[in-house]
Amino acid sequence: MSDSILHTMGQQLGRRSWAEPWKIKMVEPLRVIGQEERQHAMKDAGYNTFLLRSEDVYIDLLTDSGTSAMSDRQWAGMMLGDEAYAGSRNFYHLEEAVRDYYGYKYIVPTHQGRGAEHLINQTVIKQGQFVPGNMYFTTTRLHQELAGGIFVDVIIKEAHDPNDLHPFKGNVDLDKLETLFKERGVENIAYVSLAGTVNMAGGQPVSMANVKALRGLCDRYGVAIYLDATRMFENAYFIQQREEGYANKSVAEILKEFCQYTDGAWMSAKKDNLVNIGGWLAVNDYELFDQLRNLVVIYEGLHTYGGMAGRDMEAVAIGIAEGVQDDQVRARVGQVEYLGTLLLDWEIPIVKPVGGHAIFLDARAFYPHIPQDEFPAQTLAAQLYTDSGVRGMERGIVSAGRDPDTGEHRYPALELMRLAIPRRVYTQAHMDVVAEGVKTVYDSREATRGLKMVYEPKYLRFFQARFEAQ
Repeated sequence: MSDSILHTMGQQLGRRSWAEPWKIKMVEPLRVIGQEERQHAMKDAGYNTFLLRSEDVYIDLLTDSGTSAMSDRQWAGMMLGDEAYAGSRNFYHLEEAVRDYYGYKYIVPTHQGRGAEHLINQTVIKQGQFVPGNMYFTTTRLHQELAGGIFVDVIIKEAHDPNDLHPFKGNVDLDKLETLFKERGVENIAYVSLAGTVNMAGGQPVSMANVKALRGLCDRYGVAIYLDATRMFENAYFIQQREEGYANKSVAEILKEFCQYTDGAWMSAKKDNLVNIGGWLAVNDYELFDQLRNLVVIYEGLHTYGGMAGRDMEAVAIGIAEGVQDDQVRARVGQVEYLGTLLLDWEIPIVKPVGGHAIFLDARAFYPHIPQDEFPAQTLAAQLYTDSGVRGMERGIVSAGRDPDTGEHRYPALELMRLAIPRRVYTQAHMDVVAEGVKTVYDSREATRGLKMVYEPKYLRFFQARFEAQ
């Protein structure tokens, strides 16, 4: 059928459908267990979705990290892995890809993103220094604190309101940041920690105007900016769609421009770069790079593999080139928007605008009768799995952890349950099933009771904590 006939048909229908820019070549059968079995599985897991067996999960939206489907080109690249201990050719492919698409000069590979977080924070933070950032991320803040830093949230106030429709809720509050510089002294600021499509705010982007202004402010005070580039492809897409002057620029062009306003970046390649494991750290300052590549040998591996096999570095290099393409990012964000639209049509409370990698259910609005210290978002994740076999995760008081000085719970303004969508894995029909499961749980919300925490690990408790029903 010709393009002209398709166009005419689309005009007659009043709409044009879109489809994913890929076709399926291999499938993985899914196992569906009954609701009674799911109830037992949830109880055995201590009402923590991280402790479920994956074989008991129907649709797994726990995370978009390391759960993407790799392409035929990536799998072919895996067969070309150079597993030499030093100087693997795959490292040089990775180095070239990071330089071409992100623009940084010097690259240190790591086994995954938190390995890169550890290296940069151990290198640049001095004991007692402050690390301002546009909302915390769990592993990032912990690495900052373990290095002696003190995190300070400088995201705009709109980010803490799930119903605010600000198009760039990830923006840094520049007035708040400058006040911190003046009150604490720039000698007591380690660096500014900037994240694209801020996870804990609901996958909300940073505008180009904001990062430009941030660069100007930090230049005046002599403070470095390091970027969590984990989901920057999606951030660049939102700039393309929402910010004046960028509609005719590609995602790749926008990404490179954004990165030029920062001094370096760490990356969990398990997200945007479309692989199951891997990460990297990149900087523009040679002296800092020299320290980082020395430290990586201690904690990760030689500076030309950094904890990754050669085949993994090749998959990352190819994934960078694939993932930044406009049609890939458009389809990826489009699937998230599709699920969000279904839920909004049913007036189910979610973070708005819909973010780039996940839907965040507003557990406070979902369960207004459950106090925060009875873990409403954790409760919601358990309820959704029990109902439909869909696995999400808590992003609220459990993830926020405890204040290291007082030992008390941190009480974040946002109490969210995240449904993170893996890239190139599920179909729109899966999203329909997820939406219907959320709707069922929402309709029975008044009868739901909270949870009690009965086991709490010292660090990153949301991964392993256990709960009981109230």
